Amino acid sequence: MSDFLQGKAMRDLFLGRKVERATDNITTGEELFTIAGGRVMVTGIIGEVTTIMETKTINFKLVADPTTGTSTDICSNLDLSADEVGTLYTVAGNNAATAMQRGESGSVPMQTTPFAVAIGAIEATVGATHTGSIKWTLFYVPIDDGAYVEAA
Repeated sequence: MSDFLQGKAMRDLFLGRKVERATDNITTGEELFTIAGGRVMVTGIIGEVTTIMETKTINFKLVADPTTGTSTDICSNLDLSADEVGTLYTVAGNNAATAMQRGESGSVPMQTTPFAVAIGAIEATVGATHTGSIKWTLFYVPIDDGAYVEAA
């Protein structure tokens, strides 16, 4: 049986465009992704621990910070204390009442509800400085012509 759709084409069809952000120790919070040119629909966001997280309380959440308007929590805090290399994170959708999702066994459910974000940024908010690093991948579909996302 032939494989007419290669991996990238299949991913683009179901998840949209992919943007990767290099691994980083986000100790006090910072921008992860910049949204420019218009609104986009986020179909998935995945973090992966690349350096073990320090054993201490590390409250971590994602926030949509528009250029104009009020910042909105994408999820509520999750404590990342001592998370091992390979731990995966995602969100349940744009639900400020639900904590970021963790998959310690190298698996995590994918986001089931896409959400729209305006021009601005998706930021990480961190409750304490710490050691440990996470790399992030975001999938999106432009809503407005000319809209795009880039790693911050």
